[in-house]
Amino acid sequence: MWVADRWSDFEVVDCSFGEKLERWGKYILVRPDPQAIWHTPREDKRWNTFSARYERSRSGGGSWKINFLPEVFYISYSGMKFALKPMGFKHTGLFPEQAVNWDFMSSMIKNCQREISVLNLFAYTGAASVACAAAGAKVCHVDASKGMVSWAKENAQLNGIMNIRFIVDDCIKFTEREIRRGKKYDAVIMDPPSYGRGPNGEVWKLEEELYRLLQICVSVISDKPLFFILNSYTTGLGAGCMKYILESTVGKVFGGKVTADEIGLPVTVSSGILPCGVTARWIGDSNK
Repeated sequence: MWVADRWSDFEVVDCSFGEKLERWGKYILVRPDPQAIWHTPREDKRWNTFSARYERSRSGGGSWKINFLPEVFYISYSGMKFALKPMGFKHTGLFPEQAVNWDFMSSMIKNCQREISVLNLFAYTGAASVACAAAGAKVCHVDASKGMVSWAKENAQLNGIMNIRFIVDDCIKFTEREIRRGKKYDAVIMDPPSYGRGPNGEVWKLEEELYRLLQICVSVISDKPLFFILNSYTTGLGAGCMKYILESTVGKVFGGKVTADEIGLPVTVSSGILPCGVTARWIGDSNK
């Protein structure tokens, strides 16, 4: 497992009974986590003195119970700063386990002896875009949500980042237009949703669309590609599946090497690791 263990502003303090106790800077959050199926004792007092807690509703969804948490709060990682907010469906606007990928991408870009262009699809609030841009890459950040792109711009401004192109668009349609325009990228980051609906009610299921999406992305990759990152939080898409699908698309065309594994976060109380998703990484042969 690739473990995001270099945080100082964030930690998973404990997890039990389907929830996790987290420290985000000086704030303590309790949020649901389907991986925490164990029933270990909740001995840390902060389980009962939290800043905010997301409580699920029996009828679906849920809501935040806030004791003392501002509308916007901030944490830092490796010199980067991010704005956070309590959102619907338990989120804060940042996935701390993805720090393992920020470190990987940053190292790859810094060690490359040429300018790198990065396409970040389904780019959310822009943490990966900021990490790549801070390492020196030119980044094209694409997300269909205007609100998420505005948030990503805020994160870029917090870090004094100027070399990100922000696009509000459907990721597949934008990529197809880039292909017709002859635009190429040296690296691609992709974190597609598990499920969703398009503007006309079209149903998106990752298991049914992922292979086609990767086939499209192959045509936007440059002749000297550096890396391709594929993330998934979809139950059933394990590391072996993610590795194979990346090998049979990007790897089939460009060679290189694919690795894949779970990503996770250390748990302070138990000294264990909380699994948080799966990442597959393709590295090209032309990495200089």
